[in-house]
Amino acid sequence: DPRLLVLSVADDPTGTVAPPELLHETLEAAVGEGLHLVSDETWRDTLHTPRDTVLLSPAEMLPEQVTVVTDLAGALLPPGWPAAVARFPAGAAGGPLHARVLDVLTALDARVATPVAVAAAYALSEPEPVTARVAASVRLHARVAAAARAAVVAAGALARPPQAGRHLYVDLAPLAPALAAHGVGDAQELEDFLTGRLGMPAAGGHRFGDDLEAPRVRLSTAPLLGETAEQRAECLGSSAPLELPHVRRALTHLKTVFDDLRDDAQRGESHR
Repeated sequence: DPRLLVLSVADDPTGTVAPPELLHETLEAAVGEGLHLVSDETWRDTLHTPRDTVLLSPAEMLPEQVTVVTDLAGALLPPGWPAAVARFPAGAAGGPLHARVLDVLTALDARVATPVAVAAAYALSEPEPVTARVAASVRLHARVAAAARAAVVAAGALARPPQAGRHLYVDLAPLAPALAAHGVGDAQELEDFLTGRLGMPAAGGHRFGDDLEAPRVRLSTAPLLGETAEQRAECLGSSAPLELPHVRRALTHLKTVFDDLRDDAQRGESHR
């Protein structure tokens, strides 16, 4: 009985942003049930088109009932540098909750390594080198995500336009007959199949609470930027990253894999 609701207004699996009206309805229902709210805002500073996307934090609506958490390895720290921040609500509710969380973390011996803590403190001060790199990274991942979505949609799959973060959520239900011909009948089998075909992680939707039977996967834009630190740095510094040879090859391969599934589905229809 945790009496807790975790929200992700800038969503990780889907790369989308919750509309303010939907968030408002959700908060009303949660408050009516007496739930404490945790807002995961790891990707809130990675909006692809900030002028066109309204991102509203639950903490802006209910500041005394929302704990905000963010994984700094999302947008600010390098991958593999584990550090996260929680901001507890002001007022009577926040103090005891903060103390209890510290007790639990102490019991678990959960610590941030000193070098990572120093880097995190520097990043959280938002110096110009960090904010400039984040802005460049957001622009880069937005371009790659849009290109990846165009490729999968052209092949007949479904994917909502990505609005934040570094992921694309793909529904391959329209290509189910072609997948069945390859022995793919659920999200785990789809994960194994696409990971092998694409040569990059394709996490099944069941890992994010979706139905195992639903043929959905989360694709990440990061593997499309290259296999080495030098290639990824070249992408960040390029005014036309999609034209870089290694990025073009990766996107072409992605398109080929999904086009092959579309062709398999069409051949299956013609045989019937």
